[in-house]
Amino acid sequence: MATIAEVRIPSAQFALHHTLTTLEDTRFEIERIVAHEAEHVMPYVWATGVDPDDLERVLGDDPSVEVAETLARPGDSVLYQMKWIASIEALIHILVDEEGTVLAAEGTPEGWFLRVLFPAREALSATYDFCREHDLEIDVQRIYNVDDGKQGRFGLTESQETTLTEAYNHGYYAVPREVSLSELAETLDVSHQALSERLRRSHRALIENAVIIGEGIDGDDG
Repeated sequence: MATIAEVRIPSAQFALHHTLTTLEDTRFEIERIVAHEAEHVMPYVWATGVDPDDLERVLGDDPSVEVAETLARPGDSVLYQMKWIASIEALIHILVDEEGTVLAAEGTPEGWFLRVLFPAREALSATYDFCREHDLEIDVQRIYNVDDGKQGRFGLTESQETTLTEAYNHGYYAVPREVSLSELAETLDVSHQALSERLRRSHRALIENAVIIGEGIDGDDG
């Protein structure tokens, strides 16, 4: 059964560690990543939080980066096509050996947070074993099956997903709003306060699982 896992890898054991620790305000986000062989990977990476000229200079000294080609510089952000050649053992194993797909990834000085689609639960287990055998730290923070659908992917309970869907269908998120919170609560046959709290929990779950990589939810049923 296909499985999605959210994992954390220390920055010291991943590409771009030198850059992240030299320019501590830098944030990297992987747009797309390709691995055709076991020697290198070629990600498309967004960089934010630092002067692009300073970043170019430091990237030139990063031992994990062989190529960093600038594709776009909108505002203070930079989109690179890179070639990583070091500190990518765990990533190569995921992409090449286990045929996994990185759905999202964000790098900070504290570590890299990855959301990975594995073709089977066994591939995740094999990746965990590989990291332990090679003295690589990997913290599996969350696991869910693709069969769980949107609820599993975005950390929503069934009632939260139903509430968000009904709110959207009734125009609660339209501009201008087509239904008030009180009217929506009456339609769903819940109290104004209960609906307000459920929406807040739902929004929090969506933000944590779709925007902020690596952070779990509180598990409330809402």
